[in-house]
Amino acid sequence: MKWISTISKNRLKFIVYGFIIFALAVVLRLFYVQVIQHEKLTDLAKENWDREIPFASERGDIVDRDGEVIVTNKLAPTLYFMPAQSDNIEEAAKQIASVLDLDAEKLYEKMNVKKYMVKLEKNISYEKAVEIQSLKISGLYTGVDYIRHYPYGDLLSRFIGFTGYDTQGLAGIEYQYNKVLTSKEAAIRLFTDAQGNSLPHVDDEWREGDQGADVNLTIDLDVQKVVERELSQAMEKYDATQALGIAMNVNTGEILALSSYPTYDPANFQDVDQSIYNRNLPVWMTYEPGSTFKIITLSAALEEGVVDLEKDTFYDKGYTMVEDSRLRCWKREGHGSETFLEVVENSCNPGFIELGQRVGADKLLEYIKDFGFGEATGSNIPGEASGILFSKEAFGPVEHATTSFGQGIAVTPIQQVQAVAAAVNGGKLFTPYVVSKVVDSETGKTIVENKPELKRTVISEETSAKVRNALESVVANGSGRQAFRDGLRIGGKTGTAQKVVDGRYKDGEYIVSFIGFAPADNPEIVVYVAIDSPKSATVFGSTIAAPIVGQIIEDIAPTVGIKVDREGQMEKQYRWGDPITDRVPNLVGLSVDELAKLQYPFKMEIHGEGTVIKSQLPEAENILEQDGTIHLYLDGNISENKEDEKQNENN
Repeated sequence: MKWISTISKNRLKFIVYGFIIFALAVVLRLFYVQVIQHEKLTDLAKENWDREIPFASERGDIVDRDGEVIVTNKLAPTLYFMPAQSDNIEEAAKQIASVLDLDAEKLYEKMNVKKYMVKLEKNISYEKAVEIQSLKISGLYTGVDYIRHYPYGDLLSRFIGFTGYDTQGLAGIEYQYNKVLTSKEAAIRLFTDAQGNSLPHVDDEWREGDQGADVNLTIDLDVQKVVERELSQAMEKYDATQALGIAMNVNTGEILALSSYPTYDPANFQDVDQSIYNRNLPVWMTYEPGSTFKIITLSAALEEGVVDLEKDTFYDKGYTMVEDSRLRCWKREGHGSETFLEVVENSCNPGFIELGQRVGADKLLEYIKDFGFGEATGSNIPGEASGILFSKEAFGPVEHATTSFGQGIAVTPIQQVQAVAAAVNGGKLFTPYVVSKVVDSETGKTIVENKPELKRTVISEETSAKVRNALESVVANGSGRQAFRDGLRIGGKTGTAQKVVDGRYKDGEYIVSFIGFAPADNPEIVVYVAIDSPKSATVFGSTIAAPIVGQIIEDIAPTVGIKVDREGQMEKQYRWGDPITDRVPNLVGLSVDELAKLQYPFKMEIHGEGTVIKSQLPEAENILEQDGTIHLYLDGNISENKEDEKQNENN
């Protein structure tokens, strides 16, 4: 009996110890769950209970070089509805439908479902959202959402691109930089049961989001507006198929304007053919450059020392025979005897064939590749093509000859701008670029920054100076005379290339172009314009594209820091048919009596009262057509205006 009692006591102790250990384990486990894992488990539980109302963070802005907004965001709320929280869904549907001008019955069907949450309407206006919220409909929530907003409409649209329904980039810069532009949305977290009823004693929460980064472009909006205005007018005036333009800083590679026409509204991209928004013409389009390419042949010949432009002469009979091919000049009867400077001024094809032959086939092809042709420029602009060159094996005598004057090869506009910039800036080939930096919109910290990138030096400064002088002469005395602007010293080259369709030249279809730079003695900017298939009596780069580039450079000169300076400028030579012009005299300070004694081939129109000329328009030294009008303002006019202003203030 005593033995049995001892055994029982031991068993009892074992059981008691077991209970104690179990109790301690339970207490420790509860402590671990309730205290140590409290936040983690609460979050897991909330994930099962929460219903999120998205509050979209803003996608990054796209701005120009001065911080001017090109693309930003516009508030466009989204409506959400929780059926379980509404006592009268039918009445709620009627109220919402009346504000949004929707079918009440269809909206009721959409709202009366066994779901915890229904998305009713996306991208409504802010005003409509405020009106609906004032109705205080149970179960109705407004989520913050945004759509892209374009303050300048279709300006720069074929480069910028657009976003889709979910604000994800689908084309252009919006697509290329989508990762950095995209934001992480915030949200209100509502905690409900499985039926959508709010949980008591559980507060709603806010989940933070992140704003998208801003993309800063090298584009100057003032320059872009001028380029697009001129292209738009050219499209209408010449009933052209399409047009393009580029403006670039020759000393850095920064692109100041990039334009394609026809254009489109990026907010309604679905209304146009996808070929429009998928083709950024300045980097995508490839075609025979025509005579603008002669700048490369000229640069190579001068660098190799095979020509003296002013002393060497050439006789153009209208064509040159290369093997069995007759290669003609644009002037059928030929230019006759001319210096090689006149070959450049006249854009004489046989003369440039001679220059190419002097350089040699292998050497010319080497220069062409050194100037960046045959490969993408590295601009990192979406859709850039690389162009087409003859291979070394296929570069026979005829191909060598036609390439010398810009025929038989295919290049992109941006390649030409890159190459001509190098030809006139001292020989430095810079990579064109259009994004200067990416900036964190919340902290202002620069995430990515692009700087001017020098690829190589292709010709010497001495050669570049000769190229600049020859191309200024083209504008003053040659085929580019319609680009001439007094005091701006523009240099440049025309281009007229017959279009190639399915491997054959198409009769009557041309791409006319002009590439110009200023000032000729110290270039700051290069501008290229090409018009595809213009309808005109005279379809030449000299008559259509040259005046456009001249006007662009004139209008953007103050923006890019080019000042009027006539010192060293070549005078524009008079040609038959040109209007007769003369320089405006300085008449400021003369009396009206003295003016009557002078004889000038201009009309004089006097404004105001007084005896002495205080100011004039145009100012002295400007060029004015004879029989043009000079407006003269007398000193009394100024004082009287001031008295009138004082009188108006007193009144």
